[in-house]
Amino acid sequence: MGAVDLLLVGLVVLLGLCGVLLPGMPGSWLVWAAVLWWALKDPRPLAWAVLVGATAVLLLSLAVRWALPSHRLRATDSEGRLTVYGGCGALLGFVLLPVVGAVPGFLAGVYLAERHRLGRHGDAVAALRSAMRSGGWSVLTELFACLLITGAWLGAVVAG
Repeated sequence: MGAVDLLLVGLVVLLGLCGVLLPGMPGSWLVWAAVLWWALKDPRPLAWAVLVGATAVLLLSLAVRWALPSHRLRATDSEGRLTVYGGCGALLGFVLLPVVGAVPGFLAGVYLAERHRLGRHGDAVAALRSAMRSGGWSVLTELFACLLITGAWLGAVVAG
């Protein structure tokens, strides 16, 4: 697979990661489709192993999200800001503390957004709890699955 194709796959993966944070965009499916495209173009068995793993992670993520309460974040400006802060925190946490850092990074990002908005620690913690109950866990689950798939894809690209 050429450099241009890898760049295009990477852009679709990045679009999918951003799509997780935007309402109405199929972020996890874009990430999976990018990995599928890469696996179809790359003849190595590692590419197919990553695709099978990505499919399993995506299906597990869907099962977990269906088991969660059916609350969704409202599409207000503050909720959009929370998902952006949470997404940036999850990405930073995933890079600094591979894999497991995404969860505390997401929570820290949402906390920082609420702390900046409300000013007090107690109010920010209460708002964080409320945001996570009203759909934050669903967003975190989908984002974590996409970050896992992205990490596996990047690892396979670097290894090959």
